Amino acid sequence: MSETLNFKPYARLLTMLGDQLIKNERIALVEIIKNSYDADASWVRVTFSRFGPKFEIKDDSSIIIEDDGIGMTEAILREHWVSPATPLKKVSKQTEDTTPKGRKIQGEKGIGRFAILKLGKTISITTRPQGNQQEYTLDLDLSPYDDDFLTKNGKAKPLFLKDIDLTLSRAPKAKVICPGTIELGARKLERLPHGTRIEIRQLRGAWTPKKIEDVYEDLIRLQSIFDEAKRSAKAVAVPAEPMPGFDVAIYKDAVFQSFPTKYIADLRQLISDKPVFRITDGIYDEARQTFKFHLNGKPRVLPLSDPEITSLKLFRDIFGDHGENLTNRGTRCGSFGFGFFVFDFNRDPNSKYYLDKDDRKILKAHRIYLYRDNIRVLPYGDPDDDWLQIDAYRGTISAAWFLSNDQVVGHVDITQKGNPALRDKTNREGLIDIGNATADFIHLLQVFLAWVRKAPYARYVAELKKTKSVDIVRKQQVQASLDALEEKIGDNKAAQAALAETSRLYKLERSYLIQRAESTENLAGVGLSVETAAHDIMAVMHRGLVALDALILETQKTGALAKEIINRELISLRGMFSFIEAQLSDIQLLFKSTKQRRRDIRVREVLQKVHKLFEASLKKENIAFEIVERGSPLMAKTTDAVLLQLFLNLFDNAVYWLKSKAGRRHIEVLLDGDGGKLIFADNGPGVNADDAPYIFEPFYSGRGEDGRGLGLYIARQLLERHDYSIELADTKRERVLGGANFVVSFVEEEG
Repeated sequence: MSETLNFKPYARLLTMLGDQLIKNERIALVEIIKNSYDADASWVRVTFSRFGPKFEIKDDSSIIIEDDGIGMTEAILREHWVSPATPLKKVSKQTEDTTPKGRKIQGEKGIGRFAILKLGKTISITTRPQGNQQEYTLDLDLSPYDDDFLTKNGKAKPLFLKDIDLTLSRAPKAKVICPGTIELGARKLERLPHGTRIEIRQLRGAWTPKKIEDVYEDLIRLQSIFDEAKRSAKAVAVPAEPMPGFDVAIYKDAVFQSFPTKYIADLRQLISDKPVFRITDGIYDEARQTFKFHLNGKPRVLPLSDPEITSLKLFRDIFGDHGENLTNRGTRCGSFGFGFFVFDFNRDPNSKYYLDKDDRKILKAHRIYLYRDNIRVLPYGDPDDDWLQIDAYRGTISAAWFLSNDQVVGHVDITQKGNPALRDKTNREGLIDIGNATADFIHLLQVFLAWVRKAPYARYVAELKKTKSVDIVRKQQVQASLDALEEKIGDNKAAQAALAETSRLYKLERSYLIQRAESTENLAGVGLSVETAAHDIMAVMHRGLVALDALILETQKTGALAKEIINRELISLRGMFSFIEAQLSDIQLLFKSTKQRRRDIRVREVLQKVHKLFEASLKKENIAFEIVERGSPLMAKTTDAVLLQLFLNLFDNAVYWLKSKAGRRHIEVLLDGDGGKLIFADNGPGVNADDAPYIFEPFYSGRGEDGRGLGLYIARQLLERHDYSIELADTKRERVLGGANFVVSFVEEEG
């Protein structure tokens, strides 16, 4: 025997929908105002009636929200307003997703009305639909009930949702919604004969002047504050309307509450004048898996397959070492637009990018905003919201991988039609994740911003270092300043003596620091060589220990030992130890580098030693290696350590970049004895043209977070001490393979 049962929700569901889903009073009020926007209202007036001087709630306080929208018919009130989760707007979107005024319909979940219950317990809604002479009033009084609807007027009576009564009344002639005028700040507007008025009493929560101002700022930012930046390369600094064609006025009784909007104009001025990078007209093309954008006015196309993207550790962690996750399934979020403005908080006061205290305060009040059909998705963009997890990554992984949230202001633009899988959470607190769409969306933005930090911003920082501290050392500007000062002192004996002593101490300090730097540079390859050889050495050590353990067990057993078996195992062990000795012997050359003297060395011999260190890595990544000799053997008068450092870094870079290459992978080294040079080449992606001027600068790495930025710098420093050089091949004649080609000259440079 069976029977059919039905859901019977308790009335406390109202509390869960209104009080628990809506985060706070501020969001609740904004949600109600957004409903007026969906109703094609041209204005909304919010009145805080009978509040205290600082918006303290009193027993007779109320909040009144009025608009001139299309209003609600009796059928909508009967069939939809009183039905939680009504699909009315969702169904409307399927037939027509815009209002008569061309606005994209925002709400669709049918619970926004319960934002009213977050504000108060007694609600009166009066509405007059467009083209109708009838006015309707819907009253709901929840004041007799406790917050959980377990008692009524103090008596225990658990209630079901169907037990809550609403009163619907009709007025044949308009009494509330009627023609006339209405004040909106300094203006008076003709009132249309339709719209809605909501009065909320028995108020909940608490209000303050700051919370009221926050509501107004939310409304200012409800539509994109970046429209001017999108339309032109020069943002126009004008006061912003909260929403064009949609006026919002806030009153305290009859007194209009005026709030400053200048900071929006100030933000636009900063976006116009102060960013180091302006990334505009950005589009992620999902079909082509490509970012298209303008970087400081210049068009760029950046596929997800670009080595600058695939080399990012963040990209590999998310999409696989070779982007195989993208190949297998693609992304699921849909195409979207974006624009970012990147600032430098560390500039000196003489720079055109300098940000004073007020500038920084304005920027820190904004983040990266998300807009759907030009309407903001809350809370993305709030100063305390880290929806892209940038600060989280900077704190837990590495600050050097990402720009900070403070220094990036921007917008991301999605649409209901183009991004159907990116849906708002019911509580209006961001996006839900459907089929990894939201995860893909966020990951793509994280990867792009990581690229901005790794590539253009890193080049910008390198240029600063190149023109400042590096030039000071290379041009010996301190000594030049001391010499200039000596000329100005004249015959002042005491000053001359003091200056001479200062100059002497400076030279001693400089000599000491240079010696320390050279020693450090000489030993810098030790870590890389040990890191490269460690895997093979540990593997051989493990096999050796296993063999030793087996021999020990054999000796503990009864019976005669088989001499030939023991001998074979010992010979095998000796081979293992010989391998370890050879590996450590080559590494030891680096430890002794400061004691080595220059001698004539056949370059191929050192090259082959380093090749042995990388042999396992080359085999693992399926990279072919070839040495080609031209003319007589290539000789260099230097030390083993210099050549070891050179080849360690060249091999390390080549292997890194070839990992992400599909198809045949190849390293070729041309040894030109007659020309006194070698060319170390691979068929990887090559050196990006934007990176080329900086790859030999200290701490600059095209490898992003995986690079230390010292390998090529140290290699060049060591070679220059012997009057040798290393450069990128700059002619087709010098290029051996299609990727990176480094030319090392062992012909001593003059001068």
